[in-house]
Amino acid sequence: MRATSMLASRSRFRTLALWTAIATIVLFAIGGLVRGTGSGLGCSTWPACEPGRLFPSGTIHSLIEFSHRTMAFVVAILTALMGVAAIRGLRTEPPLRWPAILAFPLVLVQAGLGAVVVATDLDPWWVTAHFVTALLLIADVTYVAATAATAGERSPAARSGSAGSFAHLTVATAGAVGLLLLVGTYVRASGAQLVFTDWPLMDGRLVPGLGGGATAMFLHRVLAAVAMLFVLWTAIRARTDAERRSVLVRLSTIALVLFVAQILVGAANVWTRLRPWAVVAHVALAVLIWATVIALATVATVWGRRAATVADPEANPEQPGRSFRDTVTAYYRLTKPRIVLLLLITTVPAMLLAARGFPSPWLILATLAGGALAAGSANAINMYLDRDIDAIMRRTRQRPLPAHTIAPERALRFGFVLGAIAFYLLAITVNVLAAVLALSAIAFYVFVYTMWLKRTTAQNIVIGGAAGAVPALVGWAAVTGGLAWPAIVLFAIVFVWTPPHFWALAMRYSGDYAAAGVPMLPVVRGEAETRRQILLYSLLLFATTLILVPVGSMGPLYTAAAVLLGGTFVYRALRVWRTADEARTRRLFSFSILYLGALFAAVGVDALLPR
Repeated sequence: MRATSMLASRSRFRTLALWTAIATIVLFAIGGLVRGTGSGLGCSTWPACEPGRLFPSGTIHSLIEFSHRTMAFVVAILTALMGVAAIRGLRTEPPLRWPAILAFPLVLVQAGLGAVVVATDLDPWWVTAHFVTALLLIADVTYVAATAATAGERSPAARSGSAGSFAHLTVATAGAVGLLLLVGTYVRASGAQLVFTDWPLMDGRLVPGLGGGATAMFLHRVLAAVAMLFVLWTAIRARTDAERRSVLVRLSTIALVLFVAQILVGAANVWTRLRPWAVVAHVALAVLIWATVIALATVATVWGRRAATVADPEANPEQPGRSFRDTVTAYYRLTKPRIVLLLLITTVPAMLLAARGFPSPWLILATLAGGALAAGSANAINMYLDRDIDAIMRRTRQRPLPAHTIAPERALRFGFVLGAIAFYLLAITVNVLAAVLALSAIAFYVFVYTMWLKRTTAQNIVIGGAAGAVPALVGWAAVTGGLAWPAIVLFAIVFVWTPPHFWALAMRYSGDYAAAGVPMLPVVRGEAETRRQILLYSLLLFATTLILVPVGSMGPLYTAAAVLLGGTFVYRALRVWRTADEARTRRLFSFSILYLGALFAAVGVDALLPR
């Protein structure tokens, strides 16, 4: 009977904690409405709304502000009830009991600061202090609700160190988001939102002249980029963990979607010159993001503490006694340097064609460095995500992760760091468009190809090839600051070249792909259909390369090279189609690499010749 009573009491507390958290989030969403509509002084006194009147007179601003105060009263009642319930029923659970008790005093402090904000006519520092207390209150009630919701649930037997490291990551993510919201509050309170009237640049630059409100806004945008990386990393870790929990995947995905929406709404604040709907949405999303990352960190931490310690081959897979040189080599191999070199081959000719000459050597160097880092980032993250199938396939068993020369989490961290450096290097030394294109290639390769298409459709390499074609666009954008039809055709050439190039390799390792469950075309449709598709795409490639002649105003050198190389490619593909000869397929794969290098070399040389 006593056990039944305790379960019922805990169930009631869980429900009370949940509704308290929801009411608190709604309270601060209404607070965003107050800020966005300029209703902070809609009620001129406190706690009464107007001198001699407890209730508002009926103006829109007074009604909005009074609704905020009413919701604050509801939250005060709920937090008081939650505190009483914690005192009476959670005596043996201090980690849950004391935060539940703390919520009501935080509400009182928040209300007192609200009174000070009104009395000081929205002084920026008091407004910031008011919002900091709001963040603490939201974090507190969300923590209580999430902890109560997970109480009694069995945690999965996590791999040694895996659950703990993910919990640390979620806490760091919450910290980054909290710091971002804090600086954003000061920016809003000090009236510095429109110190820069362009977005994503600041007075036309990535790093503006600093001082006063410009410093606060610049710091806010930098923190937004950092927090975005943390949220993105957390979402990938949650989704790709070997023993992933669905609730962690959902919470991290919600946080990522909300954060992307928040970035767009933040841009809308600048573009619309602080229209009320944009301001309200910005604050409301901030509250939802904060509550989500706190819930995520809470659940991850609680389960991390409960997780059973079991033997884990991935907890510390790095082989003992490895030299510094071996470690560096392993990280270097994570970037798939041969593929990086192949991608960069398309970048410089695109720059030469865009400039119709030789661009600045420093510009070429910066573009290549940024492009190499971006490609290395995508490849390292790809190796992290594909480490399970890499361990099955003969061709990939000796890669750093299946060979246990690098821990998976370190590989993922390495990929993220490379991507961040690539973006900022290109943005600062080249231009923002080139940086965004490089970042989009990473995102497409990771999310669209690796995480979605590769394991679900035989068209994976067809669509996924778009990521490998982006370097041509990056090269063009680096020189011109924009895009044009010749750049699009260069992109199309690489895009169409990718399927016959890769299918020639996939035919050789079709057994490996079948064993790993990867639906490559030779596995799904058979080798005969794959050879036919290779021929069709080689014909399409030939035609695409000729389109560049009129679009890019190419000369006879490129035209001759396109005809000769394209004709050879088609001839080799025709022989592969007619005869199921593995040697011919291997030679076609090798020739396809030579073909791409020679064709783009012809683009570059042709661009340097006088007209």
